[in-house]
Amino acid sequence: MATILYVDDEPAVGQLLGHMIERAGHHAVGASSVHEALKVLARERVDLIVSDHQMPGLTGLDLLELLKTEGYDIPLIILTGYASIEHAVSAIKAGAVDYITKPVDGPHLEIALEQALKFESLKRENAALRDEVMQLRQNQQILGDSPAIQKALNEVAMAAPTRASVLLLGESGTGKELFARAIHEQSERRSQPFIKINCAAIPEGLIESALFGHEKGAFTGAIKRVEGAFERANRGTLLLDEISEMRLDLQAKLLRVLQEGEFERVGGETPIKVDVRIIATSNRALAEDAAEGRFRQDLYFRLSVIPIHIPPLRERRSDIPLLAMRFAMRAAQEYKKDIQGIAPDAMEWLRAQAWPGNVRELQHLVERAVVLSRDPVLTFPAFAGTDRRATPVAVPATSAAANPATLPDGAIVLDSLDIASAEQRLIEVALARTNGNRTKAAELLGISIRTLRTRLNAPDA
Repeated sequence: MATILYVDDEPAVGQLLGHMIERAGHHAVGASSVHEALKVLARERVDLIVSDHQMPGLTGLDLLELLKTEGYDIPLIILTGYASIEHAVSAIKAGAVDYITKPVDGPHLEIALEQALKFESLKRENAALRDEVMQLRQNQQILGDSPAIQKALNEVAMAAPTRASVLLLGESGTGKELFARAIHEQSERRSQPFIKINCAAIPEGLIESALFGHEKGAFTGAIKRVEGAFERANRGTLLLDEISEMRLDLQAKLLRVLQEGEFERVGGETPIKVDVRIIATSNRALAEDAAEGRFRQDLYFRLSVIPIHIPPLRERRSDIPLLAMRFAMRAAQEYKKDIQGIAPDAMEWLRAQAWPGNVRELQHLVERAVVLSRDPVLTFPAFAGTDRRATPVAVPATSAAANPATLPDGAIVLDSLDIASAEQRLIEVALARTNGNRTKAAELLGISIRTLRTRLNAPDA
C-alpha cells in the first residue's frame, strides 16, 4: 500500500480523489494548495503525488519545480480540465509521469496510479541492480572455508531474516562491510536501499546532516532541503560504519531514532517517521568503551542485539591461499596480465605473515605483485619487493618476520629508514598490541586519536 498525496483547491474534487485512491487500495493524504502539500511532505513520506494543474497562486507545474529545488524525488501526475496537447507536453517536459484530464473516472485514475508506482519501483530496482553490479565489479564477495569464517557466515544467515540491529565487530580490513551487505541481501529488505555512512570519514560538523538531512537555510551553504541517510534508507538497511567514532551528543539522537523510529532534520521541527534496519560496525572493543564512558551504554545495548565477530586473517590462515589466488586472478584480468598462479614458497610466506591490515592488506599486496611481476607465476620476490616488511634475501620460513620469537621481547622490525614506512609500521604494531583499540593505540604512540585517525585514513595507510 502506497501513500499518495492529492492536491486540489476544490474540496469536492479533493474528496472524490481521496475516495478513488483509497478504493484503489492506497493510503490517501489531501492538500488544498502547493504550500499545504509541502507541509505534508515535511512530516510524512509520500510515494506519489496527484496534483491539479490550475490552482490559485502556485500551480501544479510550480509544485513540480519546487519538488526538484527542495530535493524531493517523488513522481507526480498532473490533473487538468483543459485537454490540450500544449498542456500535456508542458507537464511531461516539466517532469510529470502522467497527465489526466478532468472529470476523472475511477478506472482511469487507478490505471495511472499503478503505472506510476510500477515505474517508480522499476527505477529504484534498476538503481539497486546498478549498485549490485558495481559491488561485484569491486570484488565484494566473502571467501573462505575456515571454521572461523563459516561460524560468522552462519550467524549472518540467522540474523538476516530478522529486524534486529546487528553489531559487526572486527579489526580494520576484515570485511565488515561485506558482511553487512550479506545481511541486507539475505533479508526481506533486499529490494530496498542499502545506505552506508562512515562515521569516521565524515567531518564532525557534517555528520549530523549526513545522517538526518537538513532544511533549506539550516546553516550557511544549505541552499536546498536535503534528505539524510535515514530517509534514503527508509524500508531498507542503514550501515553505520565505525560507529565508535560518533560524537556522544549524536549518539543520543541516534538512540531516539532506534527507540521511536523518528527524527528531525537539521533546522527542522517536524518529526519524520522511518522504518530502517541498523547495522553498525566497530574495530574497537565497544563493550569496553561503553563500560568506561567513551560510548553510550544504552546505545551499545540497542545496537548489539545480535553481535557478530568477524575474525582477523591471522585466525583464518587456511583461507589465505584461496583469497590470494582469487585476488591474483581478478587483478590479472583487470590489468590484462598473464598470471597463472602463485609459487609454493610465496604462498607459504603469505600464510606466515601477521597481516595487521587483514584481508584488505592481502588484497593490495597481491594486486601490487601482479602489476609489478614479469613472470606468469608470482614468486616470493614479487611479494617481497612490494612489501615494506619483507626481507627478500631471507628464506621465507625462517625470516625474522615469520619467526618473531627469535627477536628480543618488544622488538619491532623495520626494513628501512624511510620515515613514512617506519611510522606506518609503528601504527600497525600499536593497533595489534591493543587489539585494534584506536584510543589505546594513540596513547602508546603518544599522539591524539584525531592524528591517528588521519594517518589511518591517508591514501597509502
